[in-house]
Amino acid sequence: MQKTFSVFALITAVFIVAAAGQRAHYRTDGSALLPDPVITPGATVPSISAVRLCRPGYAAAARHLDGARKSMVYREYDARPRPGVCCEVDHLVSLELGGSNAIANLWPQPYTPRPGAHQKDLLEDYLHREVCAGTLPLVIAQQELRQNWVRYWRAMTNHR
Repeated sequence: MQKTFSVFALITAVFIVAAAGQRAHYRTDGSALLPDPVITPGATVPSISAVRLCRPGYAAAARHLDGARKSMVYREYDARPRPGVCCEVDHLVSLELGGSNAIANLWPQPYTPRPGAHQKDLLEDYLHREVCAGTLPLVIAQQELRQNWVRYWRAMTNHR
């Protein structure tokens, strides 16, 4: 019952914010855009294990985003899709790292400026490999994506 109430409370909160006319605002790190931490804090699947996430096919089976949900995410950020520029509706905490399909984990991530959506995909792949190799705890990988994925992308690219 608690899980149902939490999801209901979250959806209600999103609608209240939208009804009040408040929009999400991108944060920046240099020229890179980050999601609004209030609107997109990065929801995860409760009690998910690294073992389950590391099974081939997990993310594909977990991916369930319909057009209505994507439209809601674009509206929250007052964003409009433009080929090559904006955006893909992205999971802040990737499905491969236990992120959920909840609105609280979705944002319209721009492709530009760099680092953008494609660079975040590279970071997510790297973090997934590290979690599955047992060299990085899942909770740390999730925190890195929530806090400031750009900072960790820069650290990853500087160590290669």
